Amino acid sequence: MGAIERAARELRRKAEQTPAHRDRHVDLLRAVAIAAVVTGHWLVLSVSYDGGLRGVNVLDVVPWTRPLTWLFQVMPIFFLVGGYANAASLAAHRRDGGGATGWTLRRTDRLVRPTTMLLAVLTAAGLAAGVAGVDPALVGMGVWLAGIPLWFLVAYLSAVVLTPVMHALHRRWGLAVPVVLVVLVAAGDVGRFVPWIPYAGAGSYLFAWLAVHQLGFAWQDGRLPARPAVALPLALGGLAALVALTVFGPYPVSMVGVAGQQVQNTSPPTLALLALATAQAGVALLLHGPVNRWLRGVRQWTAVVAVNSVIMTLFLWHMTAAVLGVLALYPTGLLPQAAPGSLPWVLLRIPWLAALALILGLLVAVFGPVERRSGPNVPPERGAAALTFAGMAAVVGGLLAVALAGPGHHGPAGFPTAAVIGYFAGAALLRITRSGFPGRSGPGP
Repeated sequence: MGAIERAARELRRKAEQTPAHRDRHVDLLRAVAIAAVVTGHWLVLSVSYDGGLRGVNVLDVVPWTRPLTWLFQVMPIFFLVGGYANAASLAAHRRDGGGATGWTLRRTDRLVRPTTMLLAVLTAAGLAAGVAGVDPALVGMGVWLAGIPLWFLVAYLSAVVLTPVMHALHRRWGLAVPVVLVVLVAAGDVGRFVPWIPYAGAGSYLFAWLAVHQLGFAWQDGRLPARPAVALPLALGGLAALVALTVFGPYPVSMVGVAGQQVQNTSPPTLALLALATAQAGVALLLHGPVNRWLRGVRQWTAVVAVNSVIMTLFLWHMTAAVLGVLALYPTGLLPQAAPGSLPWVLLRIPWLAALALILGLLVAVFGPVERRSGPNVPPERGAAALTFAGMAAVVGGLLAVALAGPGHHGPAGFPTAAVIGYFAGAALLRITRSGFPGRSGPGP
């Protein structure tokens, strides 16, 4: 209890020392977005056991659940607040005389360090399972499920790395930049409805999320003010566009991929997903004032600070918690099985979520300190730009290769071996670069 009490006092101290100018609403939105993503992923997974584990995506077999993705698909919110926070952080870094390379190294450490821990643990677990004689197909499925959050990191790390360039474009062209990006997404969507155009819309994996990230820039510098006159049209207009594009248009209602559909709203992102993002941005701006006032309370703000202190750990490990929960609850018979979508299945979601929350809490207790130790303040040396680029390219490329591999046993650890080696090499190079070069000194570029 002593350690828990000390941690609680430390969090309360940090909450009480928060500068008055900090936009607390942004921090709450980040926490709510991750909580919604975690809950949504846990809810769409339905498992049965008949001597072997069988899993289905509830969205594939229970059509009435698909409109609920309008509530649980909140990754646009994370990119929106990410843009806000990245713009504020970059501006402060430049005021202190720092350069783009130093900012990128420090900003990505909070993402790369806990991701490296996750991949290291999953790789070790996959290797150990193989040595123990576990069915390779089961190993491959397990590490794939646990690694689902890596999809998001490919896009978000890319947005962070591109922030210095995209923020420069924002300062010059403002809201015209996301408009151009939306046009590019629209062009990709047109190509996706024409079967003979290969890889149509692939660029939207980046263009769509960058567009939402740019809105965060505009919110941060006041070009997109948090006023009802701006927020309400955004919210209502985005919702109207979403209904028109999905209910009456060619896009599926589900904001998460459903098997068998020609077009998936997230793979890659579509205009429909951007309409949802616009509506969510409007709601976020509309609630800005009231939420900031509510968060002046120490108790609620301390809770937000606590969640944000391990936000990436929560996100990265939530599917590992699901895999562990499946292994603990279904083969043992602790959780009854029911048909997806039935009333018993709906009622059983309560103990299912409670069990996974408990497992995730234990994982956060173990791995959360890794995230809290991230973000060193040592500036990099001159000449670090090339090393930073190489390291980030290896990290993002490795994560992309892992994500694209899909379910299956792709190597001794389940993951594609070359991809994992490439990722760890990139992460090591970034770690060395962040630490600087022994025996030399000088400001970062």
